[in-house]
Amino acid sequence: MAMLVVGSIALDSVKTPFGEAKEALGGSALYFSSAASFFTQVSLVGVVGDDFPKDNIEFLAKRGVDLSGLEVVPGKTFRWAGSYEYDMNEAKTHATDLNVFEGFRPKLKPEHENTEFLFLANIDPVLQQDVIAKVKGPKAIGCDTMNFWIGGKRDELLKTIKKVDIMFINDAEARQLAGVPNLFKAARAIREMGPKILVIKKGEHGAMLLTDNTVFSVPAYPLEDVFDPTGAGDSFAGGFMGYLSSKGEVNDCNLRRAMIYGSVMASFNVESFSMERLKTLTKEEIEKRFKEFKKLSHFEGFEV
Repeated sequence: MAMLVVGSIALDSVKTPFGEAKEALGGSALYFSSAASFFTQVSLVGVVGDDFPKDNIEFLAKRGVDLSGLEVVPGKTFRWAGSYEYDMNEAKTHATDLNVFEGFRPKLKPEHENTEFLFLANIDPVLQQDVIAKVKGPKAIGCDTMNFWIGGKRDELLKTIKKVDIMFINDAEARQLAGVPNLFKAARAIREMGPKILVIKKGEHGAMLLTDNTVFSVPAYPLEDVFDPTGAGDSFAGGFMGYLSSKGEVNDCNLRRAMIYGSVMASFNVESFSMERLKTLTKEEIEKRFKEFKKLSHFEGFEV
């Protein structure tokens, strides 16, 4: 199996200065799967209530996403409500109703345990550790987290971090986790905690990759219309991990290209509410924007 993602599935109600969506598809596992499915075979493990509109994720099945790990239990699906001001880098949370997600315990099928690439989306680090223990020798384990776990379950999070290869974190969370204000010092401190590959997401300012051999910075794609940034980080991780999975090898060249593909997927994600843009996206559009990203920062052959 190429790629396994374990994370949340939600119904989001989001309001931005450019509109709003009510009870739209959301959750880290869905955003990640939608982006990664353009590059590799994906299996999703998550939980929803019996009120979840499963017809709305048929597009994932059509892209070959394995939904056999989607557990449906009696009760209501996880719901989140939030809003963004004109500074779209930070969401204001109005309501979080965990519902059936509160009792989520990932159940892996035998085929899931043989995955080559594993992504642990933003869930309780105790659950992340449990999944890691069940997977047999993957080529790479990616992990995401958030300020809630950094502040509330730091010790458990540190245990998880020791076991992962690639960590995704935003700039504020990196400073919080490391306890230092300088981002490069924070990055070095986090890499010393375990993950040798660190991706720091900086919202509208792009993203940064740090490894033993590489410091690589990617700009954000310039967009005139950003409707909804919800799920942008998960879409970035989906593009990044999906591309790595398609190549089957983690090296500096593939990591740099993965950064661009991650940025490409995030840029499409924010063009509409929920996953509406990702639903209609084509591989041709992805490759076209990949080439446009290259033009953004390519300078060889130009006079200076």
